[in-house]
Amino acid sequence: MPSDQTRSLSKRPSPAELRSMLGANLRQLSNQAVSISALCRDLGINRTQYNRYLAGESFPRPDVLHRICSYFQVDARILLEPVEQIENTSAGLLTDPAIAEYVTGASRKLKETEFPSGFYRFARRSFMEDQMYVQGLIYVFRRGNNTFLKGFEAKDAMSQQGLPTDPGTREFRGAILPQEDGVAALVSRKGSATTSFNYLARIPSFENNFWVGYVTRTVRENVAGRRVERLVYEHLGTNTAKVLSAARVSGFCDQEGLVPYHKNLLKVGQSFT
Repeated sequence: MPSDQTRSLSKRPSPAELRSMLGANLRQLSNQAVSISALCRDLGINRTQYNRYLAGESFPRPDVLHRICSYFQVDARILLEPVEQIENTSAGLLTDPAIAEYVTGASRKLKETEFPSGFYRFARRSFMEDQMYVQGLIYVFRRGNNTFLKGFEAKDAMSQQGLPTDPGTREFRGAILPQEDGVAALVSRKGSATTSFNYLARIPSFENNFWVGYVTRTVRENVAGRRVERLVYEHLGTNTAKVLSAARVSGFCDQEGLVPYHKNLLKVGQSFT
C-alpha cells in the first residue's frame, strides 16, 4: 500500500502541466495589455520568448517569473491555479472584510465598456492660477480585476511647488473604482503623503468617449489655491496620432489653448458648484 509521501509525490504536477497552466494564465493576464509588444517592452522580455511562455512551450527563469508576477500583481500560484481563483482570494485594503460590505465598488470589476483601457487626454483649471489650465495625458490599464491609471504632472506645476521636475518625481499613479454613475480614482505621486480624488461620469457624445467630473486635492483650507476643479477626460485609446498630438500640448495653457469641446465641458467662466 503506497505511503502518504508516495501519494503526495504522485499528485505533483509535471513540468508540462506547469508550463500549460502558466501559459493559460499569462494569456488571460496579457489581454489587459494594449499589445503584446508593449507588454514585452514593459517586462523587458523578448517577444519571441514571451510567445513561447504563452504557448506553454517554455518556462521563465526564476528572476523573470518574479518580474512577471510583480507586473501583474499575482504570486507564484499562477503555476498551479487558474488566475481567477488567485484573484478571488486576494484581498487588499479596500476589499478587507472589515469594510468590504461598505466599499462595495472596490470589489466589483470595472468593465471595459464602463471605462476602457488606453490613453486619455485630460484638462482642468490650475489650482493656483485663475486664468491658466492644465492639459495632459494619462494611461489606464488593468491587472487582474483591478483598474489603474498613470501619468506625469506638468513640469510648470511641479516648479510652482518647488519640487523637482524629473520624470520619476512627476509620475503619478492611481486606482480606479466603479461608482453608481461613473468612476472614482485615488491618485498620488510615488512616495507622496497626499492624494487627489477624481470623480468622472460619462456624457453623451458622438464617439461616447468623454467623461466629466471634478478633482480635489488633499490640502488644508488655508493653503494657497483652490481645492477642487472641474475635470474632463477624453478617451484616445491607442490612436498614435491623437496621443502624440495631445502630448505636444501637455502642460499649462490659457483658455484659448484648450480643445474647444473641453472648454465647453469645463464651463470656463462659471464657478464650480
